[in-house]
Amino acid sequence: MNGKVLLTGATGFLGGYAIKEILEHPGLTVVAVGRNEKRGAELVSERVRFAKADITDRKQLEELFKKEKPDYVIHTGALSSAWGRYEDFHKANVEATVYIAELCIEHDVKRMVYISSPSIYTAKRDRLNIKEEDFDPSNKLNFYIKTKLLSEKELHALEEKGLNLTILRPRGLIGPGDPSLMPRLMRANGKIGIPLIRKGKITVDITCVQNVAYACYLAMSTPEAKGMTFNITNGEPSEFGKLLELFCEEAGETAKFLNLPFGLLYAAAAVMEFFYTILPTNKEPMLTRYTVCTLSFSQSLDISKAKSILGYSPKITLKEGIREYGKWWQTNK
Repeated sequence: MNGKVLLTGATGFLGGYAIKEILEHPGLTVVAVGRNEKRGAELVSERVRFAKADITDRKQLEELFKKEKPDYVIHTGALSSAWGRYEDFHKANVEATVYIAELCIEHDVKRMVYISSPSIYTAKRDRLNIKEEDFDPSNKLNFYIKTKLLSEKELHALEEKGLNLTILRPRGLIGPGDPSLMPRLMRANGKIGIPLIRKGKITVDITCVQNVAYACYLAMSTPEAKGMTFNITNGEPSEFGKLLELFCEEAGETAKFLNLPFGLLYAAAAVMEFFYTILPTNKEPMLTRYTVCTLSFSQSLDISKAKSILGYSPKITLKEGIREYGKWWQTNK
């Protein structure tokens, strides 16, 4: 496979790993797009060029596409948070995505890979072996979910105008450099303890970031994936409490848990969200309804479609990924 890959969100967690994966294939070069110039400079190599750009600025994107003429686009850039202003989420997750997709059509890009989110499956109940079509299109648990659903809808509409699209929904990324998921839990463990609901006896799916990067390459290079959406996980659903114990063990720490009731926490989260909405602050509440649901209910994804069509098979097992993360945490906490 040969060509130039334009990758947004290149200075983010997944973006850096996606570049490493792409560079394993000699015929490909990368235009790494991001706003962090310091991090961008670290990515530059013989086959990687960094381009500073704001993906919410249509004019900057137009100039970038005109100059670079990419063959493929992997769009990992997004505003990913449990809290924030709707206008910011819409601008980053919907408007920017539409700009990029329209430019892909205009410049005859062979394939656009869009990184969506399995957060759209979140509900106040256990959900196991979720297939790609099993989601509520009216889910408004938070603005991130709402705008990811809207961006997917807009992209499908653009397929009718010639967009060659593949969507990935990777679940719970972990790995060295993780800026959010595990650091939050590990920091809580070092203070009051990791909050658990139902004593952590829920099933969760997480994914080594290297496997998601590999899935990005497969989604880009597999002709049969055109127009399709794929769940991506490690394929190793596990009990949340036991996973946390293993994480802490590999990080050289002792797991401390704080068992809490769902009903009380959900009500508290709703009250916090209300007050944070009316108060003049951009800070995230200590609790959100989405966070409480994530900690309270089982969720696992069916990845049989990715296996059969993309030929996806995780490169790194969950145990290997946790061991690698534990070593990294000990020197970077």
